[in-house]
Amino acid sequence: MFILPKVILEVSQNGEPEKVFGRHRPEDIIDLDADGSPLTKTEREFIYGLAVWIYRAIAVYREDCKTSNRDHTIIRHQNIVRQGRGKKRTANTYLDILLSLIDFAKRNKDWFMFILKNIHSGYNKINWNRTIAKSQVVVQNNEPVYLDPITKKRQVNFDEELLVIFYSILHYIKSEYGFPVDLNVNYNLITGKQFKQYLDKGLGIRRLRQIKYKYFSDKALELWELCYAFFEQSKHIRITSQMNEFLLAKNFNIVFETMIDELIGDFTFPDRLNKHQEDGKEVDHLFLWDSLTRARQDDEQREGNHMTYYIGDSKYYKQKNRVGRESVAKQFTYARNVIQWNLNLFFGENAEQAERRKTDFCLRDEVTEGYNVIPNFFLSGKVPSDFNYRDHVEETGKTAKTHISRQYINRLFDRDTLLVTHYDVNFLFVLSLYARDNAMQKKQWREKVRNIFRDKIREELSRRYQFHAIRALPSINTEEWLKANFKSVIGKVFAPYVEDKGIIALALANPHKEHDPKVTAGIEAENAHVLALIDTAFNRVPLDNLGIDPRPMLLPPASAVAAPLGKEGVVMLAYMHYDNNVVNLRELGKVAVPILYNSEGMKLLENIESIGFILFNKWNAASQHLFRLTEKPRVVPKPNIPDEYLNIRNRKKPDDIPNEIDYLYLLLDIDMSDELDSSSLDCQRCKLPGGDPSRYDAIYSTIRNLTIV
Repeated sequence: MFILPKVILEVSQNGEPEKVFGRHRPEDIIDLDADGSPLTKTEREFIYGLAVWIYRAIAVYREDCKTSNRDHTIIRHQNIVRQGRGKKRTANTYLDILLSLIDFAKRNKDWFMFILKNIHSGYNKINWNRTIAKSQVVVQNNEPVYLDPITKKRQVNFDEELLVIFYSILHYIKSEYGFPVDLNVNYNLITGKQFKQYLDKGLGIRRLRQIKYKYFSDKALELWELCYAFFEQSKHIRITSQMNEFLLAKNFNIVFETMIDELIGDFTFPDRLNKHQEDGKEVDHLFLWDSLTRARQDDEQREGNHMTYYIGDSKYYKQKNRVGRESVAKQFTYARNVIQWNLNLFFGENAEQAERRKTDFCLRDEVTEGYNVIPNFFLSGKVPSDFNYRDHVEETGKTAKTHISRQYINRLFDRDTLLVTHYDVNFLFVLSLYARDNAMQKKQWREKVRNIFRDKIREELSRRYQFHAIRALPSINTEEWLKANFKSVIGKVFAPYVEDKGIIALALANPHKEHDPKVTAGIEAENAHVLALIDTAFNRVPLDNLGIDPRPMLLPPASAVAAPLGKEGVVMLAYMHYDNNVVNLRELGKVAVPILYNSEGMKLLENIESIGFILFNKWNAASQHLFRLTEKPRVVPKPNIPDEYLNIRNRKKPDDIPNEIDYLYLLLDIDMSDELDSSSLDCQRCKLPGGDPSRYDAIYSTIRNLTIV
């Protein structure tokens, strides 16, 4: 008896009874082999194969319950001794055959050892009578030496060939279905493409027929019949079964939920976050993966603010069954709980929480006061019409594909804007993957399917929103501008890059997704206003979706002042008397600065070809002045400094420089007529060792290193 999973039932939309495969009434196919059964050969074979996978899935779940806190009460497993011990019965399913093969291997270990012992006994034992009579002898040191001793010749042994075929079948059962089979044999088994030919091209049946009449013992004949039934997939062989086994899952939806969680979910979570939420609700699936607003580079690890929480709910429904309003509401609640947990972590009063902020990530961005998007999805099992077991995930075929909860239409980066998307996965594929219980295969698919969810959710957002990346112009202070225009951009902006907070994501609702003409007109007007406002203070590039990295298109503003040859090296000069000498500096435009015999001085000399700027500063961003060099820097000893160069000597000689050593000097020709904007630079990002403000010898840096991010 095999109880079919309800996922193969199709719900009728016009009040008709539910049907299997959308064609058959369940009561018409109770007896698979009855005369007049409406099942096609393909449907019948599918049910036989499905029985194997369902059996394995329940068995794997039952084993998992022994080492986890899964609900073991839903599984009923019992063996009952048959009346008439050892009586043969008819095998009606493919599962019968597989279990009978495994059972035969367990019950007949002594018989296998006896066969192997007889097969190998006497090999390589010399027959001296025949050797003396027929073999050539050579006498050496008065002793006969026979060059070609006659031994027992090894011939094709049909018992051994049957064992090779049998153990090859067991190897296939173990690798294909995950059955726990003990294979302690030293045979060269038939595997891979060769075994596939035995299955698909009839080689197994052909070879078994050729050796059938070589066997006479009851055990050998029983084994031959089992092997033949496996290749022919005959359902009417007579087998010996001493036990009736019952394996039943009374709530298979829990098994399905476990299957999906095993294949896509995480099992450990940071900082007391888990699926059992504080309000008593329990999330089906929760895992950390790439943030939707973050374009992960191939050489970057998945950690920190590159990540976000994905929330999933598996739905074990009949085909075409719709998700209820209660389920949708629960998914929104799950996301709100995760957001609140994250905020409590980062903005709590607990010292432990404050310390944790250094390594964890926050869903709320303090620069824009926007909230990262929480990916949230339903996942339903679907049986393909051709009953294939291929890996396939697609947007659901049901009417409601995306559910949305929001307070404001045009605020994606808002904690009240939540979306739940719905996808279908091939039920047969996830069933077989879980049933095999192969850790490597599960790990590979886990990464693959998480990327699929990430990309598909991005595609859905791209249909609903227009995305842009923006960076403030050099003269604009981003935080002050955002505060001044808070009401216009709140919920529309989010800074996704921890390492470059200067780049901000902008999301504007797509008016064509709204059906009300008045709402559409309002969105269009609002978008036009926001874009006009943004363009007065930011560089902006449109993005097709959130997965595109805009950093190459929006370089830091200070990099725009680099010399034509790409020289972005900077001589940093802590000149405390800049204000007193600015007139003299502008008249001369020529400066000679000392190069010390230390690591900082050597760095200047090593990078002299890339130097294109000088940054006068007083070790604070409020007193810094950036100028472009007009000539390549030159290095001369002190006696060779030309008279027209202003010599900026050290007011305090470092202790690590001997008195007798004089310095080399760097001659800099400066365009003092055009001071460059340095508001995006911070001289404090590259201080002298120890940060001694009384030293104003030169050190080397670059525009990129000094840029505020």
